[in-house]
Amino acid sequence: MNLWIDTHSAAQAETLFGLPPIERLKRSVGPLADGTRIVLSGPDATSHIWSGAQIETTTAPLGSRLRQALAGGPLVALDGANVIDPRLIAFLGSDTTRACIAARGDGAKRAVAMRLQPELAESIPADARTLCEVADALLATGRISLLDEADFPSYINKLRRSLPYWLYAVNDADERRRLERQMFWDNYKGSTDLLTRYVYPPLVWPLVRLCVRLNIHPNAVTVLSILLAIAAVPLFAAGDFFIGFVCAYGMSVLDSVDGKLARLTLTSSEIGNVLDHGLDQVHPPFWYFAFALGLGAHSADNPLYQAALWLIAFYVADRLILALAKRRLGFTLHAATPLDGVVRSFIARRNITMTIMAFSLLLGVGPAGLYIITAWQGLTFAWHTSRTLWLGYLVREPVRPMA
Repeated sequence: MNLWIDTHSAAQAETLFGLPPIERLKRSVGPLADGTRIVLSGPDATSHIWSGAQIETTTAPLGSRLRQALAGGPLVALDGANVIDPRLIAFLGSDTTRACIAARGDGAKRAVAMRLQPELAESIPADARTLCEVADALLATGRISLLDEADFPSYINKLRRSLPYWLYAVNDADERRRLERQMFWDNYKGSTDLLTRYVYPPLVWPLVRLCVRLNIHPNAVTVLSILLAIAAVPLFAAGDFFIGFVCAYGMSVLDSVDGKLARLTLTSSEIGNVLDHGLDQVHPPFWYFAFALGLGAHSADNPLYQAALWLIAFYVADRLILALAKRRLGFTLHAATPLDGVVRSFIARRNITMTIMAFSLLLGVGPAGLYIITAWQGLTFAWHTSRTLWLGYLVREPVRPMA
């Protein structure tokens, strides 16, 4: 892929979550960098640091520079001042045989990104000053068309939802604030539990902004959440439930912060994903058994002890059936239908079970709380099993993820 980036107005563009546009572009292109020829073109191109990129410092009009660049073959043309979805960059670079234009916004807030072929060079006005002017000229010739939204792969497996690509000109503080809010909410999963969706955001939003301001890496947040999850285990087991739940809810909030921070600042890493998802999978059984110990279950014949064993067994079986469903469907079960998405908000997951347990303790009926979450986990396992059998094996029509 040849990637051509106009830098003439990048220095004047607003930063987004602390990232200047060129730096955000560099992180967006990172996974695609191998085999990609990257050209930074503009009068101030040398002021931008991008290892491996070709620097083209010139005061020639954008149209003239772009025409010359096309002599080297098909390319993807981007405005370095825009905020561009990494998925869109990858999509435009995946097929160089068909030219197209992606666009968002109107007037001063209009932004475009283009996949161009050499034969279009003659239709580009040599005196064009912006990519928007180039796009308008090319569209007027009828030799290129706007990207059909239906052709763009909008489903994001990690978020269990489909999202249109984002492409924005962020040229003032108001637009920056609006877009930061939008991107924050866009990075919430399509199906999640009630606490994550409705209770935590007022805490997560300022914490994400604080981490951006202090330049705190998402992995540091993940490590802190791991420490809190571990600290909760002996506290629960000793019956120190108040401090234990402070640690547990602190961990739960930070579990939302690290993912948002990584996606919004484009700092996701393999080790971060392993730590984050590993923590989510591993710690609940330790909490559940610690609940039983804290409630006085110190022998195998104690009903609370046995309830904890059943709870853990149901939990493990549930994780296995969800893994089977994902392998069978090709995506997570909770993205299969609106019903599955709704059910995801209150099924037996960590945030729901620990909240049931916390309220039971507040009401002075802790043992009843443990029995309730055991039963709830069992019902959740039964529900997921039935849905996996139905959607994965009995329905004849291929199941598609929700839009």
